[in-house]
Amino acid sequence: MSERINGIIKEKYLETYQVDNIEDAKALLKDVVDLYNAERPHISIRYATPDEVHQSNLLTKPERLWKNYYPKQLTIDIQLQD
Repeated sequence: MSERINGIIKEKYLETYQVDNIEDAKALLKDVVDLYNAERPHISIRYATPDEVHQSNLLTKPERLWKNYYPKQLTIDIQLQD
């Protein structure tokens, strides 16, 4: 999941800015993460923002709508004969 977030931040936000020094880069990254968490609605949590979900007092959180593309691990029980 973190790789997906990193990719979204890089592709949707950071590639459109010219950054000349590390201080500007840190400030821009902070602003982008704040935007991602507080202002950008996410389809996967029913168009809420991550901050809205984490700060809500709901007993149940919104259903996650993303797909898991990784197959479940199969366990194979092999019994060796002597």
